[in-house]
Amino acid sequence: MTIANYSTNNIRLKQVEGLLPAPTSVADTDISPQLIGDLVMKAIHQYTTLSVTRISDMLKLPFFGVVEPVLTSLRKSELVEISHSEGLGEMTYQWVLTPKGRERVREILNRSNYVGPAPVSLEKYRRIVRVQTITNLRVVPAQVKAALADMVVSDDLMEVIGPAINTGQSIFLYGAAGNGKTFLSEHIARLLTGDIFIPYAIEADGFIIKVFDPNIHEISNDPLAQADPTSEDNRVDTRWALCRRPVVVVGGELTMASLDLIYDEVYHYYEAPFQLKANGGMFLIDDFGRQQMRPRDLLNRWIVPLEKRLDFLSLMNGKKIEVPFDEVIVFSTNLAPRDLVDEAFLRRIQNKIEVHNPTFEEYREIMKRNCALQGVPYSEEGMVYLLKEYYIKPKRELRSCQPRDLLKQIIGIAAYQGVAPRLSRELIDPAAATYFVEL
Repeated sequence: MTIANYSTNNIRLKQVEGLLPAPTSVADTDISPQLIGDLVMKAIHQYTTLSVTRISDMLKLPFFGVVEPVLTSLRKSELVEISHSEGLGEMTYQWVLTPKGRERVREILNRSNYVGPAPVSLEKYRRIVRVQTITNLRVVPAQVKAALADMVVSDDLMEVIGPAINTGQSIFLYGAAGNGKTFLSEHIARLLTGDIFIPYAIEADGFIIKVFDPNIHEISNDPLAQADPTSEDNRVDTRWALCRRPVVVVGGELTMASLDLIYDEVYHYYEAPFQLKANGGMFLIDDFGRQQMRPRDLLNRWIVPLEKRLDFLSLMNGKKIEVPFDEVIVFSTNLAPRDLVDEAFLRRIQNKIEVHNPTFEEYREIMKRNCALQGVPYSEEGMVYLLKEYYIKPKRELRSCQPRDLLKQIIGIAAYQGVAPRLSRELIDPAAATYFVEL
């Protein structure tokens, strides 16, 4: 077991019952009984008739001790009633809204249409993020080598990746286009081992912030992730999903607005911004410098988060809430650092890593691997011809993406000519003619 995996397992197996015990009472949920009651009524409203088992499952709250007393209170207030039973015992009761309840739920929906897992408190979220912080993660050379096994990278580059991850701080990847910075970032994500707990939603100042995103958060295969909120034997608060460490990738679509809470005008709840969803994992800003905002604007927005590992998000009522900023931020750019940011910004980015052009030997190895992948026989004679005629003579710089791209050209030309694709000068020449362009 690796150090990183041990750290995660240690938190999950030895501390989880103390950190995230299944609530046994409404008070244990750290949210108000009214909020739970509103969620119960909206759930019943959505389906007209709902069993207590389904209510508990939707809200991710146990029936006994939490949902049961809330339903009892709602029933005493004549807001809900039992429609019928589909068996023996209260677990088979089917609940509906009363006329008074239907009137009340319309008022509730005007405030928020959110229906789903009950939120956790903001303070509890902060506490759990601190315990499972990305800065606890440790990788060793063998892990880095395994993660980058299908890439051709220099020993120098491999030696700086692991320590950069171990800092738990930001990484600035820069270098010429086509040398695999995005591909490298995706491989770095493989080093973010272990599972963390992510809440489905957070409650802050009476508002609900939806955090869990199925497009980003991958549920763990660990049996702990399959906990049933309706089971009396469940010991874990199922409002938290056990997930792989998240990896969020954004590019030119990133805007200043997407870095703050996003309020849904129709459903009246907030969607968490990218950096909040990335907590505990990695946030990759690809093609940095080509966003719809100036790099300096992003700097000004993130001066405090990069230094203090805290972020401040704005609610519609004008209040700001403090949330953790606990992730490895990776800025990947083809542009020269001096054209993007100033010294103050670079000082706040802990790790600056240049991805250089491949050497001739590295280029040759990349070509060999791509020939094997694409079913084109490798030819050393063809390789020498390509390098001499299209790199050495025109003094063209090597790029890591070019072997793959040239082979695609060769395969297309060979198919058109009705011949087998080969790394020969007869196919290299027309492939290079349509691939390379002088700028």
